[in-house]
Amino acid sequence: VQLQASGGGLVQPGGSLRLSCVASGTIYGINVMGWYRQPLGEQRELVARITAGGSRTYADSVKGRFTISRDNAKSTVFLQMDSLKREDTAVYYCSVDRLGVDYWGQGTQVTVSS
Repeated sequence: VQLQASGGGLVQPGGSLRLSCVASGTIYGINVMGWYRQPLGEQRELVARITAGGSRTYADSVKGRFTISRDNAKSTVFLQMDSLKREDTAVYYCSVDRLGVDYWGQGTQVTVSS
């Protein structure tokens, strides 16, 4: 499984960004798709994830501001990020679980700054 993330960038506080991640290769059996982030000097943390059936989980810090969705036909997962805060600045990674094995994308930088 290969994962290609896009959509990061520089945005002002209160702004929005939409991240996308496309899975390719052997994609049969992908269940959970998700987004993690890693601020500089800190540990990687879960942002949001969504199962093949559509069940969603969010970190408390992003509830009400971020929305995760997926297009199963296109093997793509999205992260709509609204009302961005400075503390959302991090490298964002997409990840998928395929038959119990985790795969990771290369990461995309999100910087929230005025």
